[in-house]
Amino acid sequence: MSGACIRTAKKAVPLVAEATALSEFRNVGEAMLRDFELLGIASVAELAKQEADELYARLSRITGSRRDPFVHDTFAAAIHQAKTGEALDWWAFTPIRKKRQAGSGLIT
Repeated sequence: MSGACIRTAKKAVPLVAEATALSEFRNVGEAMLRDFELLGIASVAELAKQEADELYARLSRITGSRRDPFVHDTFAAAIHQAKTGEALDWWAFTPIRKKRQAGSGLIT
């Protein structure tokens, strides 16, 4: 899928199906790599088996503090990329989280 892109409102976003390491993912920087390490996730294959809600809850339990909700959205974006190869900005997942949380009565 090399060279393939998805067009967003602002720009073409390359699909990164060839990303073989978490550090190569679009939304994953040093802080997110540390979070993955705390969660015991070391590979793209391991990440693809995860759910953002569960990772967010586990990270909050491990660290003893509630993380910014955008960490959840970044988890969702990384999981999506791990499963599909499609590299979307993390904020593309914010409305999905907010809608789901509003429907469940959770605070966003």
